[in-house]
Amino acid sequence: MKNITIGKLRGLQQISSDRGTFTALALDHRQNLRKANPGLASNEELSRFKLDVTSTLASSATAVLLDPEVSAAQAIAQHVIPKNIGLVVAVESTGYTGDATARQAQVIPGWSVEKAKRMGASAIKLLVYYHPDSPTAPEIESFTKNIVDDCVKHDLVLMLEPLSYSLDENKKLSSAEKRYVVVETARRLTPLGADILKAEFPLDVTELDQKNWADACAEISAASIAPWILLSAAVDYETFVQQVTVACNAGASGIAVGRAVWKEAVMMADDERMNFLHTTARQRLARLTSLCHALAKPYTDFYQVKVPFDWYKTY
Repeated sequence: MKNITIGKLRGLQQISSDRGTFTALALDHRQNLRKANPGLASNEELSRFKLDVTSTLASSATAVLLDPEVSAAQAIAQHVIPKNIGLVVAVESTGYTGDATARQAQVIPGWSVEKAKRMGASAIKLLVYYHPDSPTAPEIESFTKNIVDDCVKHDLVLMLEPLSYSLDENKKLSSAEKRYVVVETARRLTPLGADILKAEFPLDVTELDQKNWADACAEISAASIAPWILLSAAVDYETFVQQVTVACNAGASGIAVGRAVWKEAVMMADDERMNFLHTTARQRLARLTSLCHALAKPYTDFYQVKVPFDWYKTY
């Protein structure tokens, strides 16, 4: 079990259930929402959509994941994040720079880990595009370590989200290739110091054998030295329920879920949207939260804090 600092423990407490499991409502999407619905092109409309979802669903999660550009501060200012729900704030710019087969990442210009801490975030989320065999892999590892160091400096939890990609821009990763990339990414990046790994499902969605699902998820658990949570990656809700069940039984500590819960709302008008969020979406998220609470591996299996009485003198 790893010793962590008091600030990181407090952040983990704030974004988890009483049992130490995670259900993060993911709403840090930006350009993909604008592309899906041109009516969300303006900052005002995109922010309003995110605050509608947050105000309706956040109470059914353990944390909400927002971006600083149109939603994190606005959600605080408009009192739509319940007091007992943690706030995770993204730090990365949307999309990527560099070649499609050698992707690079950057922090949102004008934003930082230190600012996220100042605004009251319980944790930050860093997305990087990573392939262990890409020529940019060492650069991404260095970039990640710099953010890790900033989080150590400000005693803030880091949720790391590596996304896989193919080294052949003319074809996507096969299921076997994706399994290799996702597992090897966990093996290489979690030792850099991330507190939570936000991992992709390690097989292609067309893979139907749940024995393979379980084996692949167990490989992530064996490779990651940090608790890992499963992202939904826009799969349909029923598929994600099955993935979550298998992943948590194989050692995952919870989920970060976005479009699998609320994606239909993107194209709905106001009244229809709010009705959907209050009924279908809320029921979906509550079911997922219950699954994680029952099956996921708590972060307390990974971390502990020892507090001598003079701790504050060297903090």
